[in-house]
Amino acid sequence: MKRTPLSRYLLYLFCGIVFFYLVLPIFIVVPLSFSSAKYMTFPPPGWSLQWYERYFHVTQWTDATLTSIQVALATTLLATILGTLASLALVRYNFRGKTLINAMIMAPMIMPIIIIAIAVYGVYVDLHLIGSKFGLILAHTVLAIPFVVTAVTAALRGFDRSLEHAAAVMGAGPIRTFFRVTLPIIQPGVLSGAIFAFIASFDEVVVTLFIAGSTAITLPKQMWDGIRQDVDPTNAAVSTLLIALSVILLLFSNWMVQRQQRLQTAVGTTEAPE
Repeated sequence: MKRTPLSRYLLYLFCGIVFFYLVLPIFIVVPLSFSSAKYMTFPPPGWSLQWYERYFHVTQWTDATLTSIQVALATTLLATILGTLASLALVRYNFRGKTLINAMIMAPMIMPIIIIAIAVYGVYVDLHLIGSKFGLILAHTVLAIPFVVTAVTAALRGFDRSLEHAAAVMGAGPIRTFFRVTLPIIQPGVLSGAIFAFIASFDEVVVTLFIAGSTAITLPKQMWDGIRQDVDPTNAAVSTLLIALSVILLLFSNWMVQRQQRLQTAVGTTEAPE
């Protein structure tokens, strides 16, 4: 059935309203981060960088940021390696229980996060991992792997395996073929997955609230504590910085995906018969 111009305009209007509703908090948080007031008030009575200065000079905030970076980097490394290997197995091979394993890997992306948090807490109590960075890294890795698997699987779906066969004919072994042929081509997908894994770990708060304790405090947990205890306006400054970081990382990820598509198109054009 052909859409009338009116229905198309109504669709655009509806999508615009939904988009505006989703980004509306940004237009409140960002001005609040530059407020000269001593508490959260909107609109700001004046402009100041005092809350950014507080963020960079108060030990609680800097220590929490450092912990988040350490946990996120370790999580990204583990999730990228494990997720890439899992994607290779799921895409390249057929084996018993493949569907079940794929469902288990993707479960953290589908299940309510509060259920995962309670389950992890129950396991960590017996293992004495509450309040440890190692425990946070393991939990965040489980949450981040599905993002890596999704990105790498998409890259592998469009991969031409004849390139690997050509490398094998030239005498390259499986490991060398992977690092010299496969990995460079799927690299944009791997990097995209790593970026999403980093964001997932750096912004995670629900599981962290259950298992961080009082020693492994990350930046999102510090922000949560700041909101609960004294409604610290520093949260607005931190939120603005996190928004900027997320936008930069997502733009970089989008650039990598476009680069991958151009690379695959170039390879296909080169192999096409004249």
